[in-house]
Amino acid sequence: MSKNILEMRKITKEFPGVKALENVNLKVKEGEIHALCGENGAGKSTLMKVLSGVYPYGTYQGDILFKDKICSFKDIKQSESLGIVIIHQELALIPDLSIAENIFLGNEQAKRGIIDWNQTKVKTKSLLEKVGLYESPDTLIRNLGVGKQQLVEIAKALAKEVKLLILDEPTAALNEHDSENLLNLLQEFRLQGMTSIIISHKLNEISRVADSITILRDGKTIETLDMKAGDVTEDRIIKGMVGRDLTNRYPSREPNIGNTIFEIKDWNVYHPTLTDKKVIHDVNITIRKGEIVGIAGLMGAGRTELAMSIFGKSYGRKITGRMVKDGKEIKLKSVEKAISEGIAYVTEDRKNYGLILIDDIKRNITLANLKKISKRSVINDRQEIIEAESFRQKMNIKAPDILQNTNNLSGGNQQKVVLSKWIFSDPEILILDEPTRGIDVGAKYEIYTIINQLASEGKGILVISSELPEIIGICDRIYIMNEGSITGEIEKENATQEEIMKYMTKSRR
Repeated sequence: MSKNILEMRKITKEFPGVKALENVNLKVKEGEIHALCGENGAGKSTLMKVLSGVYPYGTYQGDILFKDKICSFKDIKQSESLGIVIIHQELALIPDLSIAENIFLGNEQAKRGIIDWNQTKVKTKSLLEKVGLYESPDTLIRNLGVGKQQLVEIAKALAKEVKLLILDEPTAALNEHDSENLLNLLQEFRLQGMTSIIISHKLNEISRVADSITILRDGKTIETLDMKAGDVTEDRIIKGMVGRDLTNRYPSREPNIGNTIFEIKDWNVYHPTLTDKKVIHDVNITIRKGEIVGIAGLMGAGRTELAMSIFGKSYGRKITGRMVKDGKEIKLKSVEKAISEGIAYVTEDRKNYGLILIDDIKRNITLANLKKISKRSVINDRQEIIEAESFRQKMNIKAPDILQNTNNLSGGNQQKVVLSKWIFSDPEILILDEPTRGIDVGAKYEIYTIINQLASEGKGILVISSELPEIIGICDRIYIMNEGSITGEIEKENATQEEIMKYMTKSRR
């Protein structure tokens, strides 16, 4: 029987107005893959930040025991010196530095203050081989895809002689192929005796690789499940996370679809900097009132580029084609014009493009439609508070009040603020790009319910998602993209993952 490499006892952590963790206990066995599950805001990332020294000793209550010794980490450097390394959801690599420079940044291979670049590159090559990445050590990070960048982060952890590897949502931004490679790598590390803690909302991945699962809910430990027991199903994990049975992942809906409200005809878009590269080829799309239309495709298929080019030409150059709304051709030369025409776009990158993280919920919600709460360019503060509070309650945003900074919210609640902002703009067409990325099953269900409600009000919804079960579960009709073109169109009743995948890999004629 394996002994515990880590024990966290009665960990309590408070932020202004919020108790993020309350008497949380966690035991991790040496050489296992231990999963940490829970809804957004359950305290998973906070607990790992306590462990890794991001939140230093003295800012929380409770004890951390690593290899049977009590630890009082003042910063990340102290935890890393013992071999505890955390890889955050937002990768901490510097784009304009090489792989080698990133891997040994802060851990330079130097003699008498002079970096030994030959040794640095030799060690980098060895580390890259261990993670299955066959790139030159001199390759710039900006020239790597997200999946390869994730492997660089793991190689960086190995350079620090990692004994406990913590991965926070490691596959959230990866496609299926890269996710599979990463999970296989973790299993290889387990065979070599390394211990891993993985935070993930993808329960199918957790079920496949984890030896144990600890479930947190509302900042408290609910239970730890042994996957070898054989009776741990995804539904069982969900019940622990949300406190109830979630019998259906997708809320039921009776669509009431009307006439065509929006059309894109012969749409072509060129890359913003590579002048000869066409990224969108002759795309035609229609959306009807009350209809939820999906766009599926592998990473790089052109889905986000298409959406952003539609939304006030936010992406691309030499954009040609026609855009028709309610039977009339419209020209959207700016984001402001798109909003005024009743079109909204919820970005896949809520932290960088969807929210002002240093500002509160109230201002983030009203930002896209200040005219609604203004008179002669003066904002009516009372009306702004009423509108924002209404959305906080209606969208079930978990925060003490609307003056809470969005940076302090969980991912699911941040997503609800972004949705609130664009619903407040009174759109007729709502484009949702990866609306549930990095969100737990309970929050996903709430967002699906909101999408259904908007469709029932007669709005046209366009959903871009990398999760095929999600696309099939909520959409009335699905377009499939590959290489910047529409390669297929499937009605809901005919949609299967196999059929969609066939079109996702179909070459453009």
